[in-house]
Amino acid sequence: MTVLHSRALNRATLARQFLLDRTDAPVLDVVAHLCGMQAQEPQEPFVGLWSRVRAFHPTTLDGLLTGRDVVRTHLMRRTVHLVTADDALAWRARHDSMLRQRVLTTYRRELAGLDPDEVAAAGREVMADGRPRTMAELVDALAGRRPAPPRRALGELLVAALIPMAQLPPRGLWRTRAGVRNLPLASWLGREVAPLHPDGSDQTGQELVRRYLAAYGPAASADLRAWCGLAGLPAAVDAVREELVAFRDERGRRLLDLPDAPRPDPDTPAPVRFLPAFDNALLGYHDRSRIVDDAHRGLSVAGARVVLVDGRVAATWNVTAGTVIVTPLRRLSRSDHAAVIEEGRSLASFLSDGDDDRVQIGPSPV
Repeated sequence: MTVLHSRALNRATLARQFLLDRTDAPVLDVVAHLCGMQAQEPQEPFVGLWSRVRAFHPTTLDGLLTGRDVVRTHLMRRTVHLVTADDALAWRARHDSMLRQRVLTTYRRELAGLDPDEVAAAGREVMADGRPRTMAELVDALAGRRPAPPRRALGELLVAALIPMAQLPPRGLWRTRAGVRNLPLASWLGREVAPLHPDGSDQTGQELVRRYLAAYGPAASADLRAWCGLAGLPAAVDAVREELVAFRDERGRRLLDLPDAPRPDPDTPAPVRFLPAFDNALLGYHDRSRIVDDAHRGLSVAGARVVLVDGRVAATWNVTAGTVIVTPLRRLSRSDHAAVIEEGRSLASFLSDGDDDRVQIGPSPV
């Protein structure tokens, strides 16, 4: 079985994530290809798309959100994702059990003795009037119906697990600060969530496997599980296994992939890329060594924005007083330094609508 070394896996990831070459594909198609973008920090997907889509303009994503073509909702790993409306409706039922279990586990003591089905029915009754509500307003509407658990726990159970919800604009629009207002997905999108397949064949799970590999492969089953949070996909993997090709990584793990998916030459040059907090390219794997050193693995879950140099995490970045501030994690060569400055200026210009292109690189670690 062919062994794919870390650099080969890195270039495959960059190619699938549109980080090796920016794409001219429509933004809606890019969001679909990526299987959504993690979006609990509402502004971060704009940078993620800017790094991937040639000539990306924020108003394009705004239009997709207000036009109900993409939606913010709890999905993979019980985190807020920006996904296409079609994917939200097609995938939500397959994630229901995971979402419910994760909230009930997180708030085990607070929700002890609660009947989730009873709470779900009460919540749907309240939301049936079609009025968007904050989590606090939904909890208030249920007050007095029964001995209530802590408000936060009850609210999380309702909006992140029991009722498929959309977070409505202006939340998530460019440069807009807005609280979360929730409305059931079916009400917002005008279509019902697709039920699980009645014959138990898990066709949705099989499609998740194919879609994940198209955007993240080659990858191990553990990577797939880490990305979506679903533990019950082995049968789906087995069902599509004959469609796939297999490799090994340097650690001996079995990796699966679509036969015709891009696997570039490991020596393909990789440009500098600035990634937002919680970017897919890092959080889409259990083993993230293809893109980040183990010493810096924690940056991805801590919400750090990172800079890729030669395809790997080499620095973090932030914006202070309009200046993009880069903090190296290792020594940058003279050519790497120049490339980071150039891409950083482009990012600063994007973030300021062309009013500023200041970049500052801090000292390299000793």
